[in-house]
Amino acid sequence: MKNHLSYKVFLQKEPEGGYNVTVPSLQGCVTYGENIDHAMEMAKEAIELYLESLVAHNQDIPSDDNKLEYTITLPAGA
Repeated sequence: MKNHLSYKVFLQKEPEGGYNVTVPSLQGCVTYGENIDHAMEMAKEAIELYLESLVAHNQDIPSDDNKLEYTITLPAGA
């Protein structure tokens, strides 16, 4: 059994300030932080609560294993 689970998180800077955080592997796991450090703390807490809920409902725990991440850059106006 694994000792650790790792999840990618995406931070989106909000126009009014702060960062919106999403966890793509955990559908609907979204949180917010006033700055990057706070956003990461909130993301950790949101992931922990999400996983606790999955366990409580006897659901499978998703992971980021076997997932690849790439960035595609297109010319502006494409």
